[in-house]
Amino acid sequence: MLLVGLTVMLVFVGLLREGRERNLGPEQVFQIMPYIVPSLLPFTIPATLLLAVTVVYGRMAGDLEITAAKAAGIHPLRLLMPAFVLGGILSFVSFGLTDRAIPWAIGNIETIATQAIEAIFLGQLKEEQVYKDEWGGYSVNVRDVQDGVLLDPLFVIRDGNHDQITVRAERSTLKVDPQERKLTVSFKNAEVTAPGNASGWLVDYSYEFDLRQKLGQQKPRHLTTAGIQEEILVLEDTQAQRRLQHDQEVAMLLLTGEYEQLNGDWTGTIRHDEKFARLGGLRMETEIHSRYAMAGSCLFFAFLGGPFAVLQARRQFITTFIMCFLPVLLVYYPATFLVTNLAKNGTVAAWWAVWIPNMLMGIAAWIVLRRVIQH
Repeated sequence: MLLVGLTVMLVFVGLLREGRERNLGPEQVFQIMPYIVPSLLPFTIPATLLLAVTVVYGRMAGDLEITAAKAAGIHPLRLLMPAFVLGGILSFVSFGLTDRAIPWAIGNIETIATQAIEAIFLGQLKEEQVYKDEWGGYSVNVRDVQDGVLLDPLFVIRDGNHDQITVRAERSTLKVDPQERKLTVSFKNAEVTAPGNASGWLVDYSYEFDLRQKLGQQKPRHLTTAGIQEEILVLEDTQAQRRLQHDQEVAMLLLTGEYEQLNGDWTGTIRHDEKFARLGGLRMETEIHSRYAMAGSCLFFAFLGGPFAVLQARRQFITTFIMCFLPVLLVYYPATFLVTNLAKNGTVAAWWAVWIPNMLMGIAAWIVLRRVIQH
């Protein structure tokens, strides 16, 4: 009940964020609602598990049931074991959500966002006859839009080399490829003007826009663990190629005696690309280890919350929850963000650093558990 209630409240926050970032309309926001839930569950499961554990064991201890059980010879660990087992099960569930459900949900959100681009594009042109895309580097003017066909369109496009291409046509149509994240514009009876080329009329002409920059770069958390490992291999290969290119360029300059070019701009570009690939690999590796640590937090939250609630022995579970969750909020999450950023920068090794917050919680839980067992 707690998990459902908290997730429903946070869904609206996630919808507003995704709608604003991807420039979605009300219809598209409603469509992505089911896919927001998986991305929230890995964060809401540990918190709601902690609250549930403090409710159950706080009231049991407050009603002296724990004391009665210990007087009957029942070890406290037997009473706490269901919470630990539930925490372990939810750890596996949380990892499955992070590794499988979230990439699947993000893929569906991006598909809906890609399909929405065509509707937004045509809708604005139909109302205003003008559309400008700063990210895509193009602007469009039309006389009218009828049944998805642009009449007398004028496209002004900035390509990857920052050259301007002008296309004026009798009509044009759009086709969005959600899988490849591409928008293809097909022109009929088009006049194309490009740098270095004379103007000319073409009966059929098409231009392809890459929507990946508009939709945003794919983040490591949007990939499965297998996909992340593939990306790591690609980045390592890129690093090796850039180092080889750098060594070949240096050797050629030494052979030709052009020593003044050894400190040219090209060396900085190669080093920048190599550094970018290295940092990308570190981010990917950190994401893999962070998934295991974040999933394991469910077990550590149960390990801490149960004994702490027993020790407090309060029937007013809200007080116990706040006393337990506040240190977690002030220590666990800041420590998680800190070690994650350090691992992404290569300052510490991700395979052990991301477990530090869980270890701190485990030490605190062990101290509390010993007091529960002894007293």
